[in-house]
Amino acid sequence: MEEPTDAISSNQVAHVARLARIELTPDEIEHYTSHLGRILEHAREFEDLDLADVPPLAHPYPLRNVFRDDIAGTTVDRDEVLAQAPGASDGQFEVPPVLGTAS
Repeated sequence: MEEPTDAISSNQVAHVARLARIELTPDEIEHYTSHLGRILEHAREFEDLDLADVPPLAHPYPLRNVFRDDIAGTTVDRDEVLAQAPGASDGQFEVPPVLGTAS
């Protein structure tokens, strides 16, 4: 059996499981308490790091805009497109209702 940790209690694990509507057996609660406790203890090791000279960033890699230039090009005629649609009315596509029935 693995030793319990002070990082998280079995009551906290059971509480989170109830909130998530996950049914856990007492053995599973003990198992996850031990594993989650080790994970939290490992995460606490980051508190000891000296990050004073590390600039804050939103992404670890340099990013650049990958969007294409917004250049107007040729368009397709609306009437031609609507003529190929299974249903069209008043210059728009007709689609089945998404929520309930059409009123």
